[in-house]
Amino acid sequence: MKTELLLALALGYLLGSIPFGLVLTRLAGKGDVRDIGSGNIGATNVLRTGSKLLAALTLILDCLKATAAILIAGRLWHGTENFAAAGALVGHLYPVWLKFKGGKGVATLLGILIPLLPVGAAIYAAVWIGLLLLVRLSSVAGMVAALSAPVSAAILGEQLLLPMLLAFALLVVWKHKANIARLKAGTEPKVGKKTE
Repeated sequence: MKTELLLALALGYLLGSIPFGLVLTRLAGKGDVRDIGSGNIGATNVLRTGSKLLAALTLILDCLKATAAILIAGRLWHGTENFAAAGALVGHLYPVWLKFKGGKGVATLLGILIPLLPVGAAIYAAVWIGLLLLVRLSSVAGMVAALSAPVSAAILGEQLLLPMLLAFALLVVWKHKANIARLKAGTEPKVGKKTE
C-alpha cells in the first residue's frame, strides 16, 4: 500500500506541475507570462496578456489537472485519492520544471474539490466568482474561496477531509503573501489592469 500511495503522490505531482499558463501563452506567441504583471503562471496573470481565451483555458486546465490526477489514482489504486490531491496541489505550487516557482493554487484547489467534495466545490466556485464580481480583487476572491473549502468540509461533516483541506487552504493563502502585502499597502490592482 505504501508503494501505491507514493505512486499516487507522484502522479498527482506530475500532472499538477504542468504549467498550463506558461505553455499556452508561449504556444500563442505571447512570450513568457512570467515576464509580465506579477510574473505568476496562473489565469489572472495570463489575462494580462490581453487574451481572455488563454486565461479561461489556463483556469480550466489548472483546475482539471487536479481532478484528473485524483480520478486516475482512484481508478488505479483505490484509496489513494487524497495523496494524488496533495501531489497535484504541491506540483502546481512548486513545479520542479520552473525551479519550484509555480502558481497560487486557487483553480487547482477547486479541481481537487470537484471529485472529493462536490458540494464544497459548488460553494467554492460561488464564493470565488461572487467575490470577484463584487470586489474585483482576484487575490481576495481566491483566498476567501480557498478558506471556504475546510469550512464546507466541517459543515458537511467530512471530518476526514477537513485537516487536508485546511492545510491546502493555508498553502494557498501563503502563496498570496505578496498580494496580502499589497492589499495592506493599498496597491493591489483590480482585475483588468495590466500590472499587479
